[in-house]
Amino acid sequence: MANDTVEASDDGDGTDGTDGAELGVGIALGIALGSAIGVATDDLGLWIPMGVAIGAALGAAMGNR
Repeated sequence: MANDTVEASDDGDGTDGTDGAELGVGIALGIALGSAIGVATDDLGLWIPMGVAIGAALGAAMGNR
C-alpha cells in the first residue's frame, strides 16, 4: 500500500506511451492566440513568443492528465 501510483507500462524504450500530440495542439493554439492578440495590440514581437509559451504549458498540462 505504500506505493499506490499507477504507472504506464514500461517496455524499455524510454517513452510513456503517448505520442505528444497534446503538446503540438497546445503550441498551435498558443501561436494562433498570440498572433491574434499581437495583431490587435500591434505587438507581434511580444505576443507570438508569449502564445508559444502559454500554448506549450497548456499542451503539457493536457498531456499529463
